[in-house]
Amino acid sequence: MQIALLIISILLIIIVLLQSGKAEGAAQILSGNSSELFKNRKERGSELVITRITMLLGFAFFVICLVYSFM
Repeated sequence: MQIALLIISILLIIIVLLQSGKAEGAAQILSGNSSELFKNRKERGSELVITRITMLLGFAFFVICLVYSFM
């Protein structure tokens, strides 16, 4: 169980670092320049795959942590 949690944690860190930067939205919130803040942006191609893998790994991490806490 601990090995699976360690592997998922490392994969989750790597996949999050591979995601494209969306920090310009956060910077606009802080500075007040929010003209494109609520603009709909669709993910396509590899960005969509990376987002889905991130969600899957995050869910697996959450479930394993819950199971591990009840053992």
